[in-house]
Amino acid sequence: MSSKKNTLPTQNKSLNKQKNSTEPRAMLRPEDINTIHLGDCIENLRKIPDGSIDMIFADPPYNLQLKGALHRPNDSLVDAVDDEWDQFESFAAYDKFCRQWLFECRRVLKDDGTIWVIGSYHNIFRLGTAIQDMGYWVLNDIVWRKTNPMPNFRGRRFTNAHETLIWAAKSEKSKYRFNYESMKAMNEDLQMRSDWTIPLCTGQERLKGKDGRKAHPTQKPQALLYRVIMASTLPGEIVLDPFFGSGTTGAVAKALGRDYIGLEMDPDYAAIAKNRIAAVTPTGEEDLIAQPSKREQPRVPFGSLLERGILKVGTKLMDPKGHVEAKVTSDGNLIAQNQEGKYRGSIHKVGAELQGRPSCNGWTYWHFQKGQKLLPIDYLRQGIRDELKTETNI
Repeated sequence: MSSKKNTLPTQNKSLNKQKNSTEPRAMLRPEDINTIHLGDCIENLRKIPDGSIDMIFADPPYNLQLKGALHRPNDSLVDAVDDEWDQFESFAAYDKFCRQWLFECRRVLKDDGTIWVIGSYHNIFRLGTAIQDMGYWVLNDIVWRKTNPMPNFRGRRFTNAHETLIWAAKSEKSKYRFNYESMKAMNEDLQMRSDWTIPLCTGQERLKGKDGRKAHPTQKPQALLYRVIMASTLPGEIVLDPFFGSGTTGAVAKALGRDYIGLEMDPDYAAIAKNRIAAVTPTGEEDLIAQPSKREQPRVPFGSLLERGILKVGTKLMDPKGHVEAKVTSDGNLIAQNQEGKYRGSIHKVGAELQGRPSCNGWTYWHFQKGQKLLPIDYLRQGIRDELKTETNI
């Protein structure tokens, strides 16, 4: 493991050497997985083998720079984040700390792995700079909009009602995972946007200590981690959280059939997280169905429908409303005609030309008649894919 100081030029050279190396990577030991490791996060990160982690969720100290106690209008004290772990002597000290753990996180990520980093306006811009400087490739920034934010009691600023998550791949060349179809299904068949409306932890979800106060001041809601983990991992993959806290990442990972590694310096938080995770019942394997990305499914050319006899030469295909017709030729092209002229070409080309558009997904545009219904030809393609999947599993 590298123990060099946090100087960016040296770090980037080191990471490039690791990526291009032909030496086999060290493996995580079974006893290191689904475990909370106590101690300094940077020192514990250095013990993790290169390229062994699929996804990282990092909720680092905010460096809130709080000065003095904060009171409500009724003079009651606000239970704010004033713990020692959130205090740094300067921005430079905070930046040095963040660049150290971000460097180690990039080292332990697999080449196609991703990292999620969450923060508020106090720190997210500093984190974003470090993330880009180190060679990570930013994929999205997600705005977590809180439905129940803490009011601004002093009345001198806008209510701080959101936090920002940066989602980044290890590098620009990473073939990162994004479970697009699953996210769309979770969002009532609409593309999931980059603004997420999720409430803060309250009620039964909020963990409490023996004194009845919050067990951890910045406990993240399970709904947030559910979405993060579902979006960018598969069952059986390893999720690392270097600031484990109350263990939300581990609890959700276990429930979703993922493995986790937690790093936590506070033994009290670690104990809370351990008990919390122990009470989680994993989802059964039969229910851990992540809808595969269409890009990952076997390529099925349109001609395969003809070769297998699923579509016959001369079959008429129609647009979704049944107004436009095209005939299937023996070579897998379509022939169509309208007032503008006659068109011949692929399902995509002819569909685009008929609509006067630069492109068209012919699989969803062209439909065939089945009984009284019009179904997209993608329905037929999916049948072939299911067959191929069955053949592969035999």
